[in-house]
Amino acid sequence: MNEDGPIVVAYDGSAAARASIALAGVHLVKDRKMLVLSVFQPIESVPFIGNPGVQIPDGMDDQIHAAVEKLAEEGAELGRTGGFDATGYVGPLHETVWQTIVRFADEHDASVILMGTHGRSGVKAVLLGSTASAVMHHAGRPVAVVPESYVTSS
Repeated sequence: MNEDGPIVVAYDGSAAARASIALAGVHLVKDRKMLVLSVFQPIESVPFIGNPGVQIPDGMDDQIHAAVEKLAEEGAELGRTGGFDATGYVGPLHETVWQTIVRFADEHDASVILMGTHGRSGVKAVLLGSTASAVMHHAGRPVAVVPESYVTSS
């Protein structure tokens, strides 16, 4: 980990992800490099959709990729508005979203990872998992997480 490395933001467009960028503008040194990562998941990799017999319209992945590019740029614009030298990136899905985020942070020697969380617990957490929890446990660097409840209670 490089203390002077860029700030990596895992950005999915949620209110909690937007709040993580806004809080960075309040609590972190501005004019730092900010890399805003949105993860592209090809349609074939989505469980049940990639099964034989499921028809996927031609060009669907291209449309999804374009939407993810737009999402990454939206997050980067929020970062620039907050005073950061922000650039949007589309990360290709590796094994899981959390692994993609951790790998991206490692490749860029990030000083910190910022992200929102949807605050799943109980059965939802077991079935859907927690990307934020996995990133915190595997990143090997500081991770700042803004819970969705912070956004809805503010």
